[in-house]
Amino acid sequence: MYSSILVLLSLRSLATASPIASRDLFRKTVTQLDQAAFEEAQQPDNTATRAFSNTQIRTSDGRCLFVDELSGDFRANLTPIQVAECGSTDGQGWDVITAGKHNNVEGSMLVVSTLTNACFNFDPRRASGNQVILFSCGGRADGGGEVTDSQLFPFNGTSGPLTFTPENDAQSCFTVKGNVIDVAPCDAANADQQFTFDGAPAAGGAAPTETSTPTAQISSEVTATATATATAVAPDTTSSPIAPTDVAVGGIPNPTEAVPVSRAGGVLQPSAVAEAQERDDTATRAFTSVSIKAPNGQCLFIDPTAGDFRENLIPVSLVDCAGTPNEKFDVITAGKHNNAQDSALIVSSLTNGCISFDGRRPAGDTVTLFSCGGRAAGEGETNNGQLVPFTGGTSLVFAPESERNATCIVAGDGRLDSAPCANDGSQVFTILT
Repeated sequence: MYSSILVLLSLRSLATASPIASRDLFRKTVTQLDQAAFEEAQQPDNTATRAFSNTQIRTSDGRCLFVDELSGDFRANLTPIQVAECGSTDGQGWDVITAGKHNNVEGSMLVVSTLTNACFNFDPRRASGNQVILFSCGGRADGGGEVTDSQLFPFNGTSGPLTFTPENDAQSCFTVKGNVIDVAPCDAANADQQFTFDGAPAAGGAAPTETSTPTAQISSEVTATATATATAVAPDTTSSPIAPTDVAVGGIPNPTEAVPVSRAGGVLQPSAVAEAQERDDTATRAFTSVSIKAPNGQCLFIDPTAGDFRENLIPVSLVDCAGTPNEKFDVITAGKHNNAQDSALIVSSLTNGCISFDGRRPAGDTVTLFSCGGRAAGEGETNNGQLVPFTGGTSLVFAPESERNATCIVAGDGRLDSAPCANDGSQVFTILT
């Protein structure tokens, strides 16, 4: 009997120590990636300067860091950085980028998975034990980000040993905890915070190289068990086609199945839409399902197929008023996405997206319909680029609170655009009741 107990304890000990068994800590959370969403979110920067390409990163005990592309969400975001015996898993290749689209800080590096193109990321807003993840480089879930200090780490140009200290928290260091990378207060004596790149760095940085893409089976079905918490805003894409002025006749229904959409040549994904465009049933509505007339006499119109696969980035078109469902909006004065007194969100009654201003987008495309709260996956709370002054009545000036009355949303050429606020009554919209 005692010998049996000893055998069982020995087996348990081996399972605990085994890097293969440890992967059970992070079981595959999706069965497959969504190809369109993945390609949008994880775009390789082929212009970047690389100090290392497809290198292994070793821990002080000689193991290697790796990523399982199916351990995050359907875009290969939110994947944990795991540790295993070198050569025993896929996903052990890493690029070290010292300059490029997502790194404009001298003496710093991005650490990018060669497999998924996602970056080391530290997000202290996430739950303890899950703050170190791989995320779209630039820090926005849909891949539209540029530079974020949560992904930049000091780099001295050597292969190490070195520490990973995110520039958004100089007191914290990435740390090996069992078979996963976590974070802890920096401690120079802690060997678990020391890492080494295999090989020697390229002189002056390696030339741009092609990067790998996941080998997981892809389909148009989206299975997701996690949502991104990093701020996600619109990527810089070309403007979508504008609805012609006669499209209002009969309207355009909100799709309930996968159909082609205008942005990035993608396909609408109903599961992603449901996540991103959740209706706030607790909100206070000053008006429900009303048309809004622009100063030029036309009405605001939403084509749900004119945006991306989540029904984000939809241009707000202007059409002759016809009363179609595409022209209907709710005016929300309090709720999950509006905690500001004397303000309103203007929300499409059809898609549940909010009229949004983002001055970082290209001229002519600064006004779109976007997930309320301002995050692409729908997890945002409030965004002052979506809040406009409102104290009641049927007159409305779209002066986003983010712009402090300097920039207003106006009637442009076939769609809403932005311009300096005139403050002369020429930019007043009318709510039709």
